[in-house]
Amino acid sequence: MSKKNLHDEAMDHLMDGILCLQTREEAYNFFTDLCTVNELEDLRQRFQVASMLREERTYQEIVEKTGASTATISRVNRAVNYGDDGYDVVFERLEGNEKA
Repeated sequence: MSKKNLHDEAMDHLMDGILCLQTREEAYNFFTDLCTVNELEDLRQRFQVASMLREERTYQEIVEKTGASTATISRVNRAVNYGDDGYDVVFERLEGNEKA
């Protein structure tokens, strides 16, 4: 699905719902209601892969640590390097919070 097709009223409503979450516990509750365990595990794995790619870890290290396939790592790598900078925004903010 292309990003263009994602932008609609229903998706805006979902994003607004996510943005109104205020605590980690609220996020856990919402996402466990919204997603299956497998979907959440996939999201967690992709986020961990992106973090390790930013640390310039090798594909082999990432496979060993996360269990992700090289196809998944490659897909995440494309998003990290050529995407819409979503990962960068989140990781930079997380790093900023750790320093505060």
